[in-house]
Amino acid sequence: MVHWSPFVVSFKKHYPWVQLAGHAGNFKAGEYGKILKKFCQCEQQCLEWLNRDTLRPFVPGYYGVVEKEGETYNQMEDLLSEFDSPSIMDCKMGVRTYLEEELVKAREKPKLRKDMYEKMIAVDPSAPTEEEHQQRGVLKPRYMQWRETLSSTATLGFRIEGIKRADGTCDTNFKKTKHREQVMRALEDFVDGNKNILRNYLTRLKELRTELERSEFFKQHEIVGSSLLFVHDSSERAKVWMIDFGKTSRLPNKQTLNHRVPWMEGNREDGYLWGLDNLINIFSEMVQD
Repeated sequence: MVHWSPFVVSFKKHYPWVQLAGHAGNFKAGEYGKILKKFCQCEQQCLEWLNRDTLRPFVPGYYGVVEKEGETYNQMEDLLSEFDSPSIMDCKMGVRTYLEEELVKAREKPKLRKDMYEKMIAVDPSAPTEEEHQQRGVLKPRYMQWRETLSSTATLGFRIEGIKRADGTCDTNFKKTKHREQVMRALEDFVDGNKNILRNYLTRLKELRTELERSEFFKQHEIVGSSLLFVHDSSERAKVWMIDFGKTSRLPNKQTLNHRVPWMEGNREDGYLWGLDNLINIFSEMVQD
């Protein structure tokens, strides 16, 4: 199952080509111009703060908590409503997609995981050590760290999660998209070679970086598992938003992050700005070429 932003599935009746490929029951269409995402207190707190922060133009509008059919949801802006048959890309930002505390917890009770071993050999049969092959299992911390080395998460500080095009075709086969040239080919395909769309995305990304460097929220939070949502349509309108804050964690004791410093366990650096710098450089190169 591929985890997609709720915005990818928003207003299915207006976008018949869109299919839900995430966790069943997590998302529902709200009133016109709104989307419902299963309630997460962490995401609620982040969206409330972000809607008061300088990053407000780069996040979905937040409209509080609602109840529907016995479930509780965060209600937010439908980012697709202004587009006509949009193409959509989800880019996971940062150098890791797990929290430091997840590593700590996994080490407290080490357990060989057969399911993770099988996932590992499905991608690369040579990845497990000889001992892991004999045990037919790997420890969770080992799997978590190995998984990040497969894609551009490790090499560039971001990775493409999935792309849906205006014609309804979908591509989520980016697990081994690791190198700059591979990323550029995927982006070229995403915009169908349209330089104007590339320029509009580049402008938006540069504006986002400026606001991130000013933002109090950004300084005070470890942002893990969050994505940038890219959306454009045939009019060449192109926008980028920050989404998915379920793993975003506020730092203790007025600690702040640089977001470019390499991650070492304990410093909580997430590499978000390093990844954004690389993304901007790639878009700049593509526009010039």
